Amino acid sequence: MKAVVMAGGEGSRLRPLTVGRPKPMVPLVNKPVLGHILDLLKHFGITEVVITLQYMPTAIQDYFGDGSSFGMKISYTVEESPLGTAGSVKNAAALLNDTFLVISGDALTDFDLRKIIDYHCVKNALATLTLYHVPNPLEYGVIITDEEGRITQFQEKPDWGNVISDTVNTGIYVLEPEVLALIPDDEPFDFSTQLFPQILAEGGALYGFIAEGYWCDVGNIPEYLRANADLLHGRVSLPDPIGNQIWGGVWTGQNVEIAPDAQIYGPVYLGDSVKIKGGVSIHGPAVIRDYTVIDNYSRIERSVLWRNTYVGEACELRGVIVGRQCSIKSGAIAYEGAVIGDNCVLDENSVIHADVKLWPNKEIEPGATVRRSIIWGSQGRRSLFGKYGVTGVVNVDLTPEFAAKLGSALGAALAQGSYVAMNRDAHRSSRMLKRAMISGLPSAGINVLDLGTVPIPVARHFVRTHPSTTAGVHVRLSPFDQRVVDIRFMDAEGMNQSRTSERAIERIFFREDFRRAYLNEIGRIDYPVDATESYRADFLEHINQDRIRHSSLNVIVDYSHGLAADTLSSILSDLNLDYLPLNALMDENKLAVLRDQFNTHMRRMAKIMSVLDADVGIKLDVGGEKIFLVDDKGHVLDNTTTSLLMTELSCYANPKRALAIPVTLPTAFETIANWHGTRVIRTKNDLHHLMSTSSQPDVLLALDGTGNFIFPDFQPNVDGLMATVRLLEYLAVRGMAVSEIVNYLPRFHVAQDRVDCPWESKGAVMRTLNNRFRGDHVETIDGLKVHLTDGEWVHIGPNPDRPFFDLRAEAASVDRATALVVEYSEQLKDIVMQHRGH
Repeated sequence: MKAVVMAGGEGSRLRPLTVGRPKPMVPLVNKPVLGHILDLLKHFGITEVVITLQYMPTAIQDYFGDGSSFGMKISYTVEESPLGTAGSVKNAAALLNDTFLVISGDALTDFDLRKIIDYHCVKNALATLTLYHVPNPLEYGVIITDEEGRITQFQEKPDWGNVISDTVNTGIYVLEPEVLALIPDDEPFDFSTQLFPQILAEGGALYGFIAEGYWCDVGNIPEYLRANADLLHGRVSLPDPIGNQIWGGVWTGQNVEIAPDAQIYGPVYLGDSVKIKGGVSIHGPAVIRDYTVIDNYSRIERSVLWRNTYVGEACELRGVIVGRQCSIKSGAIAYEGAVIGDNCVLDENSVIHADVKLWPNKEIEPGATVRRSIIWGSQGRRSLFGKYGVTGVVNVDLTPEFAAKLGSALGAALAQGSYVAMNRDAHRSSRMLKRAMISGLPSAGINVLDLGTVPIPVARHFVRTHPSTTAGVHVRLSPFDQRVVDIRFMDAEGMNQSRTSERAIERIFFREDFRRAYLNEIGRIDYPVDATESYRADFLEHINQDRIRHSSLNVIVDYSHGLAADTLSSILSDLNLDYLPLNALMDENKLAVLRDQFNTHMRRMAKIMSVLDADVGIKLDVGGEKIFLVDDKGHVLDNTTTSLLMTELSCYANPKRALAIPVTLPTAFETIANWHGTRVIRTKNDLHHLMSTSSQPDVLLALDGTGNFIFPDFQPNVDGLMATVRLLEYLAVRGMAVSEIVNYLPRFHVAQDRVDCPWESKGAVMRTLNNRFRGDHVETIDGLKVHLTDGEWVHIGPNPDRPFFDLRAEAASVDRATALVVEYSEQLKDIVMQHRGH
């Protein structure tokens, strides 16, 4: 059998280690990653190999040649431009005429390839994918199989909000040559996102083999260090030893010199001709490759040093990676997570702080302290984006430097010459960070349209309608914590950025591979003045002005000292509405309120309503996106009741349309929809997905049950100003008091809870839940929704931002819903404990 080894990867997440070499040539202990893969193939009797190349192909061809010196026969195919995983294999089709194995050349594994091949043959499969359980499945393609091993579902790089298993695709396949006919010639084509889903859709024999053993996708710096350590600890079954074991846990190459008073605590690998001088202390896991010298009294801990490097006297390297041909001079110190690229010089007594990256050929002056990466760098957040965008404590997590880098990352993710609209609230923290972000964008060749401080719906409308704007950013003080700032990103439609777009920005940010525009290509900063007026004019065209003018409604509007006052008050004045404004002046000291303060404000508005005999009280949030209601009797409505009220009014005025709501909202919405012949579309519990769904034809209203409402005939984005006016318009159509409508709305009984779960166990827990709850009664739109009898249901979903699961249940009574939550929480806790034990 032949094997195809895919070795075209650039390894961008491993930079600066891959600046001068392709990813498969990055060394793991005693040889390149690709060398370990070829050893594995040879161990299982596969000696005819085709290696597919694209990035820096000659580096691999020169090292391995025709394979004769390795006891193999190696052929190569080189892509002129990237063809994707499947396209690269199709490029080698002329060399493949029988069942063949495909394996990645940049991962480390000891899988029993014979078992995988035999499984493929027994199943008479067209394609067999090798699968593996991993603690964090977010960076991989997740795969679901049935009891027979047949693949039933693919999930490409999910987030914690919708991950359904921890079983991932390892990139090792056994294929029949017939699959090559399904791959187009000379164009990019991917195995996991195109070919395999196509075979699945066509009912082909597509199987998954869950392998045992070791597998590591050496895709980033922490994984690279882990793979080296695992090799040293013997967690990988290698065909050949990594060196000569001279004493417990210490392996060497040839001609190694170790001073008598040197102290070496394994596991440690010392390559050919390494010299360890007097008084040196080495604590494993550590790798010191060929021809490297460690001079007197230096201390090396948990580090990887590549070949031809010199470490001077009394240096300290702790948890560091050092590239080829570096000079670390006397007294230099480098701390945890630092990466020093090829040919760098750390002069005497220089200090490299944790997580700093030095790109190749950098020289650090004597005594200098480096706290930031030189040209490119990284930092240690789990992820950049959360539920509310990029969030952090101002001047601690979110500093001006951070914001400038974030602007550069966004700019690098967009086409040069694009326009980005920038907006903020009234707080000085938001002003500071917005200006810092603006400084980063033009450096990447991006033009900035500074909107100043306008309501978020106005900013979304501007981004969507301005012809050259491709993205938007709003910087705000968190409404929940005055120490925290949220930086929220919008796409060209004014919607929240998709997770795919967020990942692209994250990748650029963490590797800091920023685009730097040439002098005359640096972006401009302009200040458009028509954003609010354009919004207002379009707004008035999308409402029934006469109906509101003749409604005689008496309304109270609380602006929460936020951004919406000027814009909405102008619209309400045009409509000749009798309304009382509250808290209309912007105040940066009142932008964030605690839950108790919010409830106090709502009760205060209720008292004012009773005095003025108002028809409805409406409170907008600071950004002008959410609304909260008090009815004509002075009752504060909860968010779900407010959503049901808006649903009833909208569907009554516009029957036989569609309603988009998250999967976690109660079935009372279906009841109302049935009254009016309205179709209900359930979505993920995610604003971007809700916004995207609202763009579907015939959707009248989308809402999330927390005060966010979308009227897509105006814009497919959350808009509290439009929600306010549509509420008044539809109340005029209905001709009933708010309290009377609320009284006949269907009742609902829900309960919720959460169960703590470590991040690394979430995927395994979801896999167990998916195996336990199968069938037509289970929805997997977002997490798991288990439908029980008599309209009862339980929803279990991994929280995307925190290490726990959210549980919700609906039943005929609150007691019953609470009992369901307790029952399923106990089951979930047991499952979490099982996986913690592993």
